[in-house]
Amino acid sequence: MHPVATAAGAARWIRSAAVDGAEGRHWRANPDPDGRSAAAGHSASLYAGAAGIVLFFLELAAATGRESYLEDARQGADHLAATWRELRDPTLHHGLAGVAFALAEVGWATGVERYADAAREVADHLVASVRSLDRGIGWTGDPAQRGDGGVILGLLHAAGMLGVAAYERVAVEAGERIAELVVPGHRFGAETPDLPVDAVTPGFLSGTSGTAFLLARLYGVTGDDRFLAAARRGADFVRTVSAVSDKCALVPHHVPHARALHYLGLCSGSAGVARMFYELYRVTGDPGDLDWVERLARGIVNSGIPHRRTEGYWDVACQCCGAAGLLEFFVGLWAATGDPAHLKVAEEVAADLIVRARHDERGHRWYQAYRRLRPGEITADTGYLVGAAGIGAALLHLAAAREPTTCRRVILLPDNPFPAIPVPVEQWRQEI
Repeated sequence: MHPVATAAGAARWIRSAAVDGAEGRHWRANPDPDGRSAAAGHSASLYAGAAGIVLFFLELAAATGRESYLEDARQGADHLAATWRELRDPTLHHGLAGVAFALAEVGWATGVERYADAAREVADHLVASVRSLDRGIGWTGDPAQRGDGGVILGLLHAAGMLGVAAYERVAVEAGERIAELVVPGHRFGAETPDLPVDAVTPGFLSGTSGTAFLLARLYGVTGDDRFLAAARRGADFVRTVSAVSDKCALVPHHVPHARALHYLGLCSGSAGVARMFYELYRVTGDPGDLDWVERLARGIVNSGIPHRRTEGYWDVACQCCGAAGLLEFFVGLWAATGDPAHLKVAEEVAADLIVRARHDERGHRWYQAYRRLRPGEITADTGYLVGAAGIGAALLHLAAAREPTTCRRVILLPDNPFPAIPVPVEQWRQEI
């Protein structure tokens, strides 16, 4: 089955979870009869709620030209615009920064100013709610992507999309506090469930790599060497703790206890860590950073994906920690480098995802053991980072990469450094 057709099947299943009201539309985390969800949270979140699903419908509308999908996105944006004040979490993946991102994208795609106005209201609220912390400002005190790092990325995006320079100024000031950390992004087990008290995580959403990515992004925005130096400290730590052999690299889930546990996905594994190294390459041009991206990619491939299951690549399909995150990574890396080997891996991962989908009259969905430590807990979710919307979006990004003459823009989250038109520049020039 073609990736776009599978994505359309995912949309049909997500529509079966729709909840309509006077304030627009949101979607249940899981429309199965028992309603279980791997990551149920606020109905507006980017991670598992309406904000992420809105992004998927925007992309499906662009890929198919069908107005009905754009209407789904508008209905979801209406819900976000009407209910965002109920959300207390300021963060990107689970809170207000993600809502602002989705609303800004809907405003850009539709030309409807009220969505952009709502995005500005949310971003204004984030700026107004910043608080004084030790040696600077912030919101949660957590420097990682799941905390203040994600809020800063969201504000940087809003500054560009919405044309408000104040968002960038606050983001940079909040980043200055993070840049003063000895090794940016250290997160200890005392603050993370299911980890030993003294554990340190080098991964992306909750650890060193994601924070170093943020600091590299701030260096690209400001040219301030303090940000680059801090990002380099984070990258050096990741290099130090990684397992390296024969031009391959794998990153431990946490140290010092789990050096042999190598996640492959976005949240805590190689696909996420590679984003940090690529962002460093993007803003500095240092070929050593690109070399590490390639090392991490080889480590993923040599593990036997997509068919071999390992402790760090278990029965999970989603963007956060599973196959869709790897699909997103290899499409992005192909777009950045033009290396056909990366597109070949992406095709293989996509084929496996399509085969693994369960489909019937309600559409396509993916059942998975989202939590590695609970293998018997099988769910199928609708959301972006955890379910069908994000899997469908990754398939659409591959479809866009297959169609170089269309040059269709894809929607990438603020923590994705790869090209937003997934076609290598040289190939585009040759085929156009």
